[in-house]
Amino acid sequence: MASDYTRTVTSLDTKSVLKHLDVELTERCNNDCVHCYIRKDTGSRIQDAGCGDDGIGSCEMTAAEVEGVLEEAQGLGCLTVRFTGGEPLLREDFEEIYIAARELGLRVIISTNATLITQELANVFARVPPLEDLDITLYGAGRETYEAVSRSPGSFNEACRGLALLSGKTIPFSIRSIVLPQNSCDAQSLATWRKIQPTMPDPLPPTIYLDLRARRDSSTKNDAIRKLRMPPSDIVAWLSQDRAKYAAEHRGFCRKFAGPPGGLLFRCGAGTNSTCVDAYGNVQMCLLLRHPETVLPKKQRIKGKGSRGRLEYALEEFFPEVRKKQATNSDYLARCAKCFLNGLCEQCPAKSWMEHGTLDTPVEYYCEITHLQALDLGLLKPGEKAWQVPDWQQRLQAFCA
Repeated sequence: MASDYTRTVTSLDTKSVLKHLDVELTERCNNDCVHCYIRKDTGSRIQDAGCGDDGIGSCEMTAAEVEGVLEEAQGLGCLTVRFTGGEPLLREDFEEIYIAARELGLRVIISTNATLITQELANVFARVPPLEDLDITLYGAGRETYEAVSRSPGSFNEACRGLALLSGKTIPFSIRSIVLPQNSCDAQSLATWRKIQPTMPDPLPPTIYLDLRARRDSSTKNDAIRKLRMPPSDIVAWLSQDRAKYAAEHRGFCRKFAGPPGGLLFRCGAGTNSTCVDAYGNVQMCLLLRHPETVLPKKQRIKGKGSRGRLEYALEEFFPEVRKKQATNSDYLARCAKCFLNGLCEQCPAKSWMEHGTLDTPVEYYCEITHLQALDLGLLKPGEKAWQVPDWQQRLQAFCA
């Protein structure tokens, strides 16, 4: 085990400090999807990651380091771990890492495109079940649409082969689709297909929001992703197809979360009882947020660490300080801080980081979607801005009644 992550057992182990852990095993992927927010070429470099001459593959955490992370997570009361990427199955030591997680008693979620599922790996999952459905992204119902997204010849057949191997071993998996111009014609076919899979009792909703590059490494790629996004009016139309369910869900959100948030930036649970470790050993509040002020670098020494590991330090000291951050952006303070639609909006520090490189710059795309939703739900009148509504409490009470 890697000493930087292992820890001695203390009284802290009697309570659950960490419930869920995301581990990015790699940023490499065998597909080259048009919308991808994370994929790196094998020969790429990550600033300050200590990559050797072989590119990012040489500076990823070793299996021993990953196992050290898992050991500490388990000691902190962690129940589930998600292995993601990139494509986590690209790791030659994936089986070793997976077995280590299961031996620690962790339930394992695997986010994968399924193209690298082999008979041997399906046998492993059958012998040592992950205890959570595999989370598989399918980019189209046919070869043409799938590979228009994956940009990898032969990937559709490989994905189908992988799904067949899992089905043959009755290994539960859920299919996640993404709505893109390249595959929108397949939306109904994918929805029907998901419903009839015997090993998939709880289909996942399709992804309709596209994130920009989490490392902010290419304005060209970000421009390409923006062009793939559904117009805000189409987003609202998609979300509201089942009117009764749509309204009920938003009443629930509004009861719990709606109301002006003020200047405090972090309103979600990121960095409280869940966290993320990237492929190079850096500890993040969530998968998407890579702003340097919010990340605990692997190379940073922890003063007075004692017997604590990096995860515990991040959760107990580093992240709580980050979560105290207040907005300073004047536009954010004039709009977002005073907006009562907070419970409906996708705006958060991670989104602001990916879009603008800050923690507190309003994201116009999400603002427009939220205002259209509020108009559709009757929370706003035409032309109104949510941060200018004086009777917002009465409107929420009427909507949630």
